[in-house]
Amino acid sequence: MEYTPFPSWPDTAPKLIAVAAGRAPADTVIKGGIWVNVHSREALPDHDIAITAGRIAFVGPDATHCIGPDTQIIEANGRYMIPGLCDGHMHIESGMLTPAEFARAVIPHGTTSMFTDPHEIANVLGLNGVRMMHDEALLQPVNIFTQMPSCAPSAPGLETTGYEITPEDVAEAMNWPGIIGLGEMMNFPGVIHGDPKMLAEIAATQRAGKTVGGHYASPDLGPDFAAYVAGGPADDHEGTCEADAIARVRQGMRSMMRLGSAWYDVESQITAITEKGLDPRSFILCTDDCHSGTLVNDGHMNRVVRHAIACGCDPLIALQMATINTATHFGLEREIGSITPGRRADIILSADLTELPVETVIARGRIVAQDGAITVDCPHLNWPDTARNTVHLGHALDETDFEIKAPAGANRVRANVIGVVENQAPTKALKAELPIIGGLVEGEDGVCQIALVERHRATGGVTNAFVSGFGYQGKMAMASTVAHDSHHMIVVGTDREQMAMAANRLAEVGGGITIFRDSEELALVELPIAGLMSDSPAAQVAAKAEQMVAAMQACGCSLNNAYMQHSLLALVVIPELRISDIGLVDVRTFEKIDLLEPLS
Repeated sequence: MEYTPFPSWPDTAPKLIAVAAGRAPADTVIKGGIWVNVHSREALPDHDIAITAGRIAFVGPDATHCIGPDTQIIEANGRYMIPGLCDGHMHIESGMLTPAEFARAVIPHGTTSMFTDPHEIANVLGLNGVRMMHDEALLQPVNIFTQMPSCAPSAPGLETTGYEITPEDVAEAMNWPGIIGLGEMMNFPGVIHGDPKMLAEIAATQRAGKTVGGHYASPDLGPDFAAYVAGGPADDHEGTCEADAIARVRQGMRSMMRLGSAWYDVESQITAITEKGLDPRSFILCTDDCHSGTLVNDGHMNRVVRHAIACGCDPLIALQMATINTATHFGLEREIGSITPGRRADIILSADLTELPVETVIARGRIVAQDGAITVDCPHLNWPDTARNTVHLGHALDETDFEIKAPAGANRVRANVIGVVENQAPTKALKAELPIIGGLVEGEDGVCQIALVERHRATGGVTNAFVSGFGYQGKMAMASTVAHDSHHMIVVGTDREQMAMAANRLAEVGGGITIFRDSEELALVELPIAGLMSDSPAAQVAAKAEQMVAAMQACGCSLNNAYMQHSLLALVVIPELRISDIGLVDVRTFEKIDLLEPLS
């Protein structure tokens, strides 16, 4: 299927004007609803909306003059007419779905615009992978805008990716029709220290008149933060407390507050609005990372808006942060984000402004979902074999690949341990005294092994370390080729033989997530595209993801959405401690550190 651009305002202006003036009939009129106006922050009863050519022509108390013999009439029956919801920062790959299947999953929840950063696939397949995501995104019946990934690798010198993104790649992508800006600038030390490559990517984006996404994963709000803001990033979603949100908006950034499958950062920051009284137009709601189970069972941006309201936010302000604020930030205020003349006709009909039941979804002027069921097609790209065969281990692994040899003559050692923090992206840098059995260091008291297995260049490399917080018991292992952001393979387990089985299984199926216990596979989520995504329907992927969660629980893990924690253990741009193909990385200093330390 070829991409057909949505008609621009100049192409449709004569028709919009004629319909608004009553000289021509509208394609569709929505009658008798409560107009949620996010510009004036009002809910205005007894209004009609006239739509033509996929855009809004007229909004007012009576659109009778816009109705002709063939005009479709949709009765709002006193329901709220809400702008389609926008996700200001997200990664489609985190849903384990392709853009088409992701769209199919979220459209019934009222999401009609997404601002996506495909840096996951960029790490695996480079610019070609980004192009595939971009191309499939443009085929969808809703608005999926692509941010060109900025950081592959996310921390040069601390990890090895399948491909690298260059300033030349960024400059090229800025000419593609669906590119809206630069994806999150994760290499914040590079920006702070004036790295020429990072600044060249930002410059190429700004020359194109597009938005630079931010990612400042540091608690330091002093000169380093000021240097980062001066470098050009216009937003940030890594805040975790009220002070973070306030600092960002005071320095002219948009504070993006996220509620993903495992990131619960809205409640701790929204007090900047609800208690401190800051202007809410500088705040945006987003998801960042939502896996398929969350999308199918809990929702998408409607879930985030409901959560913000439950945290004490005025419903109209919460909706502004999920519509017009996002559109304005990306320079699209005249295209999306509100129910006003000229804009794309992206509209939700809902009976309640607080609980936000999504009853009817209209995108670009046509009904795309009704009562939780999608009513349109979401076209697929023909993903080539090069995107499906991406797990290259070099050799079949066995338990010896996961051995951590002890220093000669020692009975116990002190190890640096990655500490998982529930519901947050940061980890803790912990230390633990561990026993030595048969010359090998073993985990105990909740500390188990973690390994990063190189899977891009078939080097056969395995980096071993320790992690705590999952609570695993018995002989088990969990492996995943989703390992932000380098996307090698992460294996966490209590038994080296089970770790080898899990790793080899993912090589066999071309990527995904698997859990073994006592040599039996408890769950498998196949992700054949780049080892990150499935082109199966979201409900099928979600069902397998639910089996995965149940298997993690059966192995002793009680953390909320622990899979998301697992997938971030190699993200070497978020403090404090991470694993990469070069070893254990202290992200507070951006230096490799020793796994084992001598006991004094």
